Amino acid sequence: MTSLAGVFPIVPTIFTPTGALDLRGTRRVVEYILAAGAAGVVFPGLASEYDQLSVDERLETTAALGQWIAGRVPLIVGASHPDAAVAARLASAGAAAGAVAAMVLTPHAHAGDAAAMARYFADVHEAGGIAIMLQNAPAPMGVGLNVDQVVALARAVDGIRYVKEETQPSGHRITALGVQAGAAVDAVFGGAGARYVIDELQRGTIGTMPACEITEVHVEMLARFHQGDVDGARTLFERTLPLLSMQAVFRWRLTKAVLLRRGLIDSDYVRAPGPALDAYDQRELDALLARISDLLPLDRVPGAQETIRS
Repeated sequence: MTSLAGVFPIVPTIFTPTGALDLRGTRRVVEYILAAGAAGVVFPGLASEYDQLSVDERLETTAALGQWIAGRVPLIVGASHPDAAVAARLASAGAAAGAVAAMVLTPHAHAGDAAAMARYFADVHEAGGIAIMLQNAPAPMGVGLNVDQVVALARAVDGIRYVKEETQPSGHRITALGVQAGAAVDAVFGGAGARYVIDELQRGTIGTMPACEITEVHVEMLARFHQGDVDGARTLFERTLPLLSMQAVFRWRLTKAVLLRRGLIDSDYVRAPGPALDAYDQRELDALLARISDLLPLDRVPGAQETIRS
């Protein structure tokens, strides 16, 4: 089994100005993520607006990602769906595209029923044949299992090899998982947009799964941390925190606003509901980006000059 560690950004779904899939734009973002040094990619996650995509759109984009990536880095397919049969289909499609793991949210329908929850994950694992990453996110996304429940579920389903811990306080949970899980899971990833990444790393996570718009900074942040330069990693974290705080409010809209400024996409169209950036927000975003222009220059984007075959 492929060992997973490092920065695994969530690939956003890029749309045309009319809201259709823009696979060419999505590919440009993928090439940027890889050129920026990411250890792997995840699609789809919340930052991909996965709940606004049809099953067919998820399948189409997953297959395309497999072709584009072509084994250069590990792909994790997001297979979350309330229906176990659909989740199994998504995991299988991910495996066919070369994914090494399927990230799956805890379904609300099985909250409070440990046996049903275990059957759901076992069925998805059996269908896909790849490792399962249990995404433990709070409501409304997921169920938000406590640590004992996560450990029990991982022990009940051999296919669950990773946990992406996003239920707060995530740091406390990551520490507890490291103590209690033992061999039940191989490793824990952090999430929540990398807003707690330094704390999570110090507590034993092997990687993080942020939105993608500052991938090169997150890669450098983790590199410094693992080289023993924790202060240097923290400096990068603190310099990007205002942007991450804004991203916590505007989510996918902030991600696409930055990608648009970096010339990676032609449209920042968003399907998902939520607040839009007004004129004041746009000016604030420009100011925040200007303050970290040495870390994130808008005119020098990794992978931007790559030739992308149609």
